[in-house]
Amino acid sequence: MEANKGILLESGTNELEIVEFGIGKNKFGINVIKVKEIINPVHITLVPHSHPNVEGIIELRGEVLPVVNVADALGFPASGTPEQDKFIVAEFNQQKVVFHVHTVTQIHRISWTQIEKPSDMYQGLESQIIGVIKLNSEMILLLDFEKVVVEINPDSGISIQQVKKLGHRQNSEKRILIAEDSPLLRKLLFDTLSEAGFKHLVFYENGLDALNYLESLIESGKQVVEEVQLVITDIEMPQMDGHHLTRRIKENSELTVLPVIIFSSLITDSLRHKGQVVRADAQISKPEIAALIDLIDKFAL
Repeated sequence: MEANKGILLESGTNELEIVEFGIGKNKFGINVIKVKEIINPVHITLVPHSHPNVEGIIELRGEVLPVVNVADALGFPASGTPEQDKFIVAEFNQQKVVFHVHTVTQIHRISWTQIEKPSDMYQGLESQIIGVIKLNSEMILLLDFEKVVVEINPDSGISIQQVKKLGHRQNSEKRILIAEDSPLLRKLLFDTLSEAGFKHLVFYENGLDALNYLESLIESGKQVVEEVQLVITDIEMPQMDGHHLTRRIKENSELTVLPVIIFSSLITDSLRHKGQVVRADAQISKPEIAALIDLIDKFAL
């Protein structure tokens, strides 16, 4: 099954398509944009001393790809019908990974406004849930696949060591607004950008909250560019995604001057056009924090 890449979705509409899959009796979702294809299980070659959540590796059209057992990663029991399991071949953060799941059912087209952020009662830095979708009287949980992969391979994440390699940097007075829903990523961005000399960082958990803040500056009569000199946004966020946020900023005559950098695991050659359509000033893939810092230096007002 070749996954629909969401090409029919116009950029900036605040919609997405998710692939619904099952682990046991639980329903989960992954953004279609991340999915390359869905295949039946194939022979897995075991790798000695690999991470407990990594089943091994497979060869797919000449590429050697790691297989992550999602049930193991979530602490769920194995499938009762392994012959019916599915492999989701995904690409994000400039890497391909195969996720072993129990079932794949259907694709849903929804709005980000339908996705609620997890309650603080069950979401912390250790949570793998980034959103909850109520659909047809059922709940579908959006998994933080980037976090699942970083836990297996920490080197694939944002690292403060990348910043240290840049050498000594002067402290900057630039005021930067950052829209990022992941608590873990917010902490990593705070640590790394602070290390790079950026001391005035304002974080929002989604695009809607970030936009409300910017519009409140206009309503209060303040000069927006005196309060914010740059916007950095993720793409996948509950309530309002980064593409829609960027479009709203660029369509507002009082906000359009603000440079917007999209910093997301979804920046690939085939998807870069989506950010261009909404007039993002720059796009960079996670976890390239050093490249992000170069872009901040270049674009901040």
